[in-house]
Amino acid sequence: MANELTLSVNGAKQVVSAAPETPLLFVLRNELKLTGPRLGCGMAQCGACSVLLDGEEVRACITPISYAVGKQVTTIEGLPAGWAAEKRREYDRCSQDACTQSSRRVSTNRFPQCGYCQKRG
Repeated sequence: MANELTLSVNGAKQVVSAAPETPLLFVLRNELKLTGPRLGCGMAQCGACSVLLDGEEVRACITPISYAVGKQVTTIEGLPAGWAAEKRREYDRCSQDACTQSSRRVSTNRFPQCGYCQKRG
């Protein structure tokens, strides 16, 4: 059953309608149309869905929306532009290295890769 919940997202109050157990990521993307946090692995492993909750990094794909009520949610859209650009460059370098290493492991050991690096965008 959906409830009206009030969140503070990137410094603005937002009222959303969601079941308390709905993942924060789905509310951010589907209701609030914020595209910074992304669905990657869906198991809190890859970090594509990361947001700050009262300044602490959490994985929004497994964090219930009810846990965010009364706390400040900050997505990449809410961070200073210079910070986001620098972190994006770091992420791109890191991802490229990780994808290269992962591709080598895949071809050597013949196991599948999740494909997040290839579909990012």
